[in-house]
Amino acid sequence: MFRGVYTALVTPFRDGEIDEAAFQALIEDQIAGGVTGIVPVGTTGESPTLSHEEHERVIRLAVEYAARRCQVVAGTGSNSTAEAVQLTRAAAAAGADGALLVVPYYNKPSQEGVFRHYREVARATTLPLVLYSIPGRSGIEIAVDTVARLAAECPTIRAIKESGGDVERVTQLRQVLPEVFTVLSGDDSLTLPFLAAGAAGVVSVASNLIPSEIVALVSAFTAGDTGRARAIHQRWYPLFKDLFIEPNPVPAKTALAALGRMEADVRLPLCEMSRPNRERLLATLHALNLPVP
Repeated sequence: MFRGVYTALVTPFRDGEIDEAAFQALIEDQIAGGVTGIVPVGTTGESPTLSHEEHERVIRLAVEYAARRCQVVAGTGSNSTAEAVQLTRAAAAAGADGALLVVPYYNKPSQEGVFRHYREVARATTLPLVLYSIPGRSGIEIAVDTVARLAAECPTIRAIKESGGDVERVTQLRQVLPEVFTVLSGDDSLTLPFLAAGAAGVVSVASNLIPSEIVALVSAFTAGDTGRARAIHQRWYPLFKDLFIEPNPVPAKTALAALGRMEADVRLPLCEMSRPNRERLLATLHALNLPVP
């Protein structure tokens, strides 16, 4: 079910509030670019600084604006199992097509705790679920054996977003998972090598800016045109890297603001980019012929 390009949407702000008009325009750009789906209120959507009411409202808006023209995979993860269940149920009620659940962070559960966490969410809803392993932010990963166990015991868990930067893990996962269970890259710079190792797509930050180009990369590889996929990867690689020279989504919002698509506003404890890094990012946008004034 989960294959292709999914955009990890930023949440636009203006004067401290959610900028619904900019959010709708962003989603229209994604649909025009041919993405398979959008992922509201994940890490890139600044979920940690949204209130529960805002979190659920952004998901409802994403479902409304997408209007069944692409999948909506809502970010509903938490380090509290009860909260993850609540958010996932709310996403299902809003009409989302699936949910992305980050591995519990900060409290660092054992692998048995990780397994029970996801099993509890899976039991609480019929919504298709995507696991999200990102040890750099959560302090732990979802072990390969735990993923295999969840895939075997929880039929609604259909995929994993891999954001650990380890291509070998894709091979390890493919060794133990059924073909219908997909692996998605969580890093734009690793999408091509992940695809080569058996991934089925990407949850992309860069596609906030260049959705059609990320779609073209994945489509070319899937069609067997590895040369074209490699050329697209190499062309956009500088952008993939510069979108992470400061904490995500600060560079992505800065770039989108430079393109006139929204304000660059983020919420504390995130803040604006340093001047040297902002100049570097804008220089990359110019070099790639993106329409920056």
